[in-house]
Amino acid sequence: MHSPILAPLVALVLWSLVMMAWLYATRIPAVIRNQVRLDPHQPAADFHAQLPAEVRWKADNYNHLMEQPTLFYAVVLTLAVLDQGTGLNTALAWLYVGLRIAHSLVQATVNVVMLRFAIFMAASLVLLAMSIRAALVVL
Repeated sequence: MHSPILAPLVALVLWSLVMMAWLYATRIPAVIRNQVRLDPHQPAADFHAQLPAEVRWKADNYNHLMEQPTLFYAVVLTLAVLDQGTGLNTALAWLYVGLRIAHSLVQATVNVVMLRFAIFMAASLVLLAMSIRAALVVL
């Protein structure tokens, strides 16, 4: 089965891997530079407190990409399996991916919380629309 809606799914997976690489490209040098103590008995918050905020932002965003996008993946796969992965559904999927990339770039660079929240809400509304469209087909 080949469905056009799978392309944005793969794009978001690849973007998540870009963010993971960016996370480690900034975290490892910061750990070395700041001589961060790596203690497995230390709470994660203590570890993060030893890193500059600009470094933590990338990790926070990577974690965000492991949260709500899992719903996106489920909806996209549902639409693809139901042969509904074309037209408006594909356009909505690309819009969601674009918004998530914009969210990542804002959070990883300037981290303006209200801008980030607005982008997140827009992406959430797109995901809601996709979910409703999938529900209308399934139910």
